[in-house]
Amino acid sequence: MYTIQDLYDLEHTIAKDYLLQFTYPWEALGGIKELILTLGKQLDKEEYEEVQENVWVHKSATVFPSAYLGAPCIIGPNTEVRHCAFIRGSALVGADCVVGNSCELKNVILFDHVQTPHYNYVGDSILGYYSHMGAGSITSNVKSDKQLVVVHTDEDKVETGLKKFGAMLGDYVEVGCNSVLNPGTIIGKNSRVYPTSCVRGMVPEKCIFKNSGEIVKQK
Repeated sequence: MYTIQDLYDLEHTIAKDYLLQFTYPWEALGGIKELILTLGKQLDKEEYEEVQENVWVHKSATVFPSAYLGAPCIIGPNTEVRHCAFIRGSALVGADCVVGNSCELKNVILFDHVQTPHYNYVGDSILGYYSHMGAGSITSNVKSDKQLVVVHTDEDKVETGLKKFGAMLGDYVEVGCNSVLNPGTIIGKNSRVYPTSCVRGMVPEKCIFKNSGEIVKQK
């Protein structure tokens, strides 16, 4: 329920070959920076412009003048990076994405058609095809006790060995406004999270996480 193959259709990211090396998505977090540096040098110069060292932007993308693009990063075709967005670095942003006003990205892979449109923080996370984070929703990527992140499921606890690990959103996930995804959260394909929720552990695919913590299957 929480492998890369369970969560993602890899045809919708240029990180496909990289992700195929791993079983679990959090295993990919440590190599995102090197991945971007490698991919960036292979991009078609007719389609992408290296606007500063190790920052590649597709010529069809729109980047507002007030946005900050930290190295290394790749901004894909037809993507919008809006007013005061802060891309700290190690961000691979796919095609037709939205990185909205005052959003912050750090060490992430965003598949194609991902939207983080308003006041979102996404760190040490992978967001699947057509996933969407409502206004003010964030990924919390470090535990308050600074211990290593453990993925909690109904059956067991999975040690990740990572101190920084935000959330893994499967394809077509909807996260409601002002929700917090705690470290090690995994949300399966086609699932939804109610607004103002505090999510921990795993939400199976095709489910609804209600703000009381109840998880129900979608009808």
